[in-house]
Amino acid sequence: MDNGEKDKFAENIIEGRNAVLEALRAGRNVDKVYIQVGSHDGPVQKIVQEAKKQDTVISYVSKERLTKLSGTENNQGVAAVAVPYEYSSVDDILECARKKRESPFIILLDGIEDPHNLGAILRTANLAGAHGIIIPKHRACRLTPAVAKTSAGAINYTPVAKVTNLGAAIDKLKKEGLWFVCADMSGTKMYNLDMKGPIGLVIGNEGTGVSRLVREKCDFIASIPMKGDIDSLNASVAAGILAFEIVRQRG
Repeated sequence: MDNGEKDKFAENIIEGRNAVLEALRAGRNVDKVYIQVGSHDGPVQKIVQEAKKQDTVISYVSKERLTKLSGTENNQGVAAVAVPYEYSSVDDILECARKKRESPFIILLDGIEDPHNLGAILRTANLAGAHGIIIPKHRACRLTPAVAKTSAGAINYTPVAKVTNLGAAIDKLKKEGLWFVCADMSGTKMYNLDMKGPIGLVIGNEGTGVSRLVREKCDFIASIPMKGDIDSLNASVAAGILAFEIVRQRG
């Protein structure tokens, strides 16, 4: 196996009990499940049952072998090999809202680089009822096993579209009736903004925030009231707070 094949294989690895179980339950094409020898507790048995339902090959391997396959020691004794995560289109996300007969609620990520942040935002998006997430193709985290694990299975249910130009995507969505709010400390307090109806929530890069060009396309800038001694929130935490304020306002 050359380096290119190794990289491709690593990208297809799902690690962690919950991540593997949710992938199986969601009907993802899982080629093989690896389980650490000696793991027979309840959660592992659920994974075995789901794998057998789909005629997925199950292989029991040593702890060392499993660590080598998954690339980390945080696999909880379970890993799986699956086809790469499939991206949706912006139209797919809009269609998801139409099928549910709901006003579109989309989260756009302007340069999120940390896979744990992307995974956490995916989890928030799913729980908040967002119809999808849009990420840029370049200079941003893509869907990876680390993202899948942090998302706690949400990656299998929440569409993610990857676009070349986030600004162009915003322009397209504005024609569909969406308006946009981005997160920034200098904005209007989120409680004073009307965030009902078709909406796009823009969350910026962990270090630099929302880029100038994207910020200029947003209709409103929302700030989260803070009373502590530090001046900023983690990107995924900020996304969660604003997403659920949107949920509250949408009723």
